[in-house]
Amino acid sequence: MIKIISSGKRKTSIARAIITEGNGDVRINNIPFTNLQTFDRLKIEEPLEITKGVLGKIEFNAEIKVRGGGEKGQIEAARIALAKGIIEFTKSKKLRDAFLEYDRNLLVADVRRKEPYKPNDSKARKKRQSSKR
Repeated sequence: MIKIISSGKRKTSIARAIITEGNGDVRINNIPFTNLQTFDRLKIEEPLEITKGVLGKIEFNAEIKVRGGGEKGQIEAARIALAKGIIEFTKSKKLRDAFLEYDRNLLVADVRRKEPYKPNDSKARKKRQSSKR
């Protein structure tokens, strides 16, 4: 039995996906992804729909564990881990190209982070106005 482990990151969320042979069952933290909110479910469905379009069928199960961060960051991290795992499982260059053409963020993590606060100020960027009168 083939077992592929992949990971994805978004902000402070880290997801680990375990892809095994199966019939298309995808679970996030032991909850079927179909039980998620509408937009979260659609985000997770994107790599699955592209896979169906390119390969014709889904022959794997995915178990995704996500830790850290907020709700939307966790969904993004899970989406990246799932897409990377599918590519590694299927070994399809055509599928990889389809993912990159649809949305580069399916395979490449967004490395932006919050900028740290500056010394003696309560914000990261804009300074306070001062009047010298």
